[in-house]
Amino acid sequence: MALIKLGKDPESPSGGSPTVYLDDEKDTYLVQGWKVEDDERLGQMDIPGHETVVEIPRRMVRFFQEVKKGDEESDV
Repeated sequence: MALIKLGKDPESPSGGSPTVYLDDEKDTYLVQGWKVEDDERLGQMDIPGHETVVEIPRRMVRFFQEVKKGDEESDV
């Protein structure tokens, strides 16, 4: 299995995270971002013990393929 890097946050200092990857075998995305540890926000979500939450900037959405396809179809 090889992950495909779809994009890193261009505004991240020294090219660090966040990053979006595609696992084309599992047909899933992997998202590297800032770990959410704010109890107030976490308390508003139903997160199973085997999952975690990471945060990425809204500008990172452009790296998801479905968003790119929508842009191509509308010539935006």
